[in-house]
Amino acid sequence: MGEQDHGYHADRVAISYWDALGNETVRYFAANVPDEEIPETIDCPHSGLPAGRDKDNPPQVAKPEPYKTHLAYVKERRTDEEAASLLDDALVQLRERRGTTVK
Repeated sequence: MGEQDHGYHADRVAISYWDALGNETVRYFAANVPDEEIPETIDCPHSGLPAGRDKDNPPQVAKPEPYKTHLAYVKERRTDEEAASLLDDALVQLRERRGTTVK
């Protein structure tokens, strides 16, 4: 029993990443991968924070964007006048379907 039974193990390198809380995460990459293809930052699986290769200067958390509702995104794209016009058109169509059009 040996490598011939379990396949060939490629040479690899271990890269350590640290998050702002000091958690270390080790990722393994093939030894023949160029340095520019190895990511500088990853998401730490323990904390969810970004983790970088520099232990003394881990990446800082960017300010999180607050959750936006669908309505908030719509309000960013439409003016109040456009919204009123769209609402009026939708109400007219609804009333026509129901047969309650006001003339």
